Amino acid sequence: MTQLLMPKATAVWLIDNTALSFDQIADLCGLHPLEVQSIADGETGIGIQGYDPIQNGQLTREEIARCEGDPSARLVLASSDLPTPNRRTKGPRYVPVARRGDKPDGIAWLVKHHPELKDSQIVKLIGTTKETITKIRERTHWNISNISAKHPAMLGLCKQTDLDAAIEKAGGTPHVEEQVSDISELP
Repeated sequence: MTQLLMPKATAVWLIDNTALSFDQIADLCGLHPLEVQSIADGETGIGIQGYDPIQNGQLTREEIARCEGDPSARLVLASSDLPTPNRRTKGPRYVPVARRGDKPDGIAWLVKHHPELKDSQIVKLIGTTKETITKIRERTHWNISNISAKHPAMLGLCKQTDLDAAIEKAGGTPHVEEQVSDISELP
């Protein structure tokens, strides 16, 4: 475990049930030694019920006994053999209402300049549906006459690094050369 659960409640329990110094408790709980002293004096922490760090597996009795015998020693949290929980992947990215109308333009650019991209990659990049991509490819989208191909990173629909990674994964070459050629064509 990297952090102590409920540090003030743990400090209350350690003050009441051990002979550890205020500095040792403060170091473990991430509190200031004067705050630990005020908890011990009853000035703060009134009504906080102590939280046993031994019972929840964050400390061992041997660790507490070792530090009670040596006031200069620092408490070390017990390591857990429980597997670390998997982080949930992010859901679809939020696109502001003002940018949602730009999605078809970004899709049109990707379809035109990088046909090697799979629909699933475009869905992930822009946060759209496969149905919308298909309608733009087949030019049956309800607003197809007003859609103009615009670079999705320039529109703020995706990051350039994510776009380049998707293009490389699809087997294409990133559009860096295209940008350079587009810039050279400017009047």
